[in-house]
Amino acid sequence: MSDLLSPGDFWVASGHHLCDVGAHGRLLATPELWRAFLARPELIPPDEACAAERALHAALMEAPLQPVEPARLAALADADARENFGHFMAFRDRVAAQPSLEAAWLALYREGVAGLPPILLQMLTHLVARAALEGEGDPFVLRAGELLYRTQRAGIHQGATLLADEEVVEMRGRDGGFGAIGQLLVEAGAPPREVELDVLTEANGTLYHGRSDAHDFALDIAEGRDGARGIGRMLERLIRHLFGEEVAIRPVPVIEDANWTWHVGLDAEASAIANDLWHGKTVKQARLARILWLGVLEFRDASRVLPRVAGRPVYLALAMDAANRVRMKPQNLVAGLPLVAKDEAA
Repeated sequence: MSDLLSPGDFWVASGHHLCDVGAHGRLLATPELWRAFLARPELIPPDEACAAERALHAALMEAPLQPVEPARLAALADADARENFGHFMAFRDRVAAQPSLEAAWLALYREGVAGLPPILLQMLTHLVARAALEGEGDPFVLRAGELLYRTQRAGIHQGATLLADEEVVEMRGRDGGFGAIGQLLVEAGAPPREVELDVLTEANGTLYHGRSDAHDFALDIAEGRDGARGIGRMLERLIRHLFGEEVAIRPVPVIEDANWTWHVGLDAEASAIANDLWHGKTVKQARLARILWLGVLEFRDASRVLPRVAGRPVYLALAMDAANRVRMKPQNLVAGLPLVAKDEAA
């Protein structure tokens, strides 16, 4: 586990410095990491908590991986506490059963995450994304990586397609910040006050690392912009880290392919639109305009791809919903990439 944070560090709030690093840069959970999970407000006993709840939390902070018998949970007086600790135990045990956090992330989404709190899955995704981008110096790639675990608000105006962190937009709106970029996002559905945000550029990109946990840079992902390229590069690194596959991804303006064979929607909205298009259904222009980014993915090793897709491009799509929100679901890559199983590869 790292004891020092370098000046070029980013996403410190992920807790990656609380992990050990194993083979291929994969993260290993430590007791300190589990204590960070236990520090969630949903698990910290409130003032009115019963003695059993306080004792359980204290015991887990001392030894986070200790088994907890059902009777010990049943002894908690508060029903919400019983539920929250039960969900945490289920999550902890499934993650701890895997050799790394990356392996756990893949296993969870392959086996199903029903009943697991979204905040715990978000925290795990944050860690996995941080590991995938270790050593990356391009601020546009890093800012694109925030899409993996943070909801964005989209605004389209005068050739720009801007993504801004939804939580920051709402917070700045409440605080009454001002700025033209904020006004654009207000018109796209943000709170009724202007919000001052900087758009990431080459000129201010050196500031990204120091502000990465503030999530206060907007990203322009319009065609030809560095943000669009950043999404492709970020996904290349994520796929390499999680699946061990070398791919090349480039943004494209449209899909013009009579032999369109395979696609992956990177969020629920993009999946629905791309599926309708692939099945030949008519998609109204207003709905089609929700697609914000398209990419073409090509595998370096064709033998790793399902035979009917080998040699064919795989299209990726990212969209905003009717409320101008972008909720990327990187877990769609788990079932969506046309890979043959490792033991089936030639």
